[in-house]
Amino acid sequence: MSRFKGEGLTCVRGERLVFSGLEFDLGPGDALLVIGPNGSGKSSLLRVMAGLTPVAMGRLTWDDVPFTEDPERHRARLHYLGHENAIKPQLSAAENVAMWAGLRANPTGAGAALAAFGLAPFADLPARLLSAGQRRRLALARLSATPATLWLLDEPSVALDRESVARFEAAVAAHREAGGIAVIATNTELAIDQAAILNLADYAATSADIGALLGAGP
Repeated sequence: MSRFKGEGLTCVRGERLVFSGLEFDLGPGDALLVIGPNGSGKSSLLRVMAGLTPVAMGRLTWDDVPFTEDPERHRARLHYLGHENAIKPQLSAAENVAMWAGLRANPTGAGAALAAFGLAPFADLPARLLSAGQRRRLALARLSATPATLWLLDEPSVALDRESVARFEAAVAAHREAGGIAVIATNTELAIDQAAILNLADYAATSADIGALLGAGP
């Protein structure tokens, strides 16, 4: 049974101590909503979880093994969606999804992925002609295009209307029912049943944290 854990995590971006002493423990079917004011480190935490940003202190493990020991395997088990949609505007919606799916093992097909987010009627339309909400849905379609145990999603509902948010919530529910784990950074309310809440305001760095990190003591 897969477990994704963080213990005593401290993150530094540039010369700023973003958060300190952060903990989480997630297993199959779990969801974690990451909240907090702007600048509190929501995006930084997702990047840490994805292995894109190293931690200054603490330990990140998958099944008690630090995933830094096999970063390629960790990347293969996750989908990371940041603020940017990472869409190629000259390709059609279907071609974009097929491109993403082709980068991973066991693709489920562009058609099903587009249908999951209500984009089937726009399959052959160049992505540059899609609205902002449609482009965000196209980015989310990669979640359905290939399997991945861990979803790391940064403000996934930006630019989505209520119907599209409901489609996203349904995709998260299906992912969890299949044993997947979802970590979602958000400033908006989402209907994610029995999700744990991690408020980054609770892990704001103090002067004592900064002193300890610099080796000067509290």
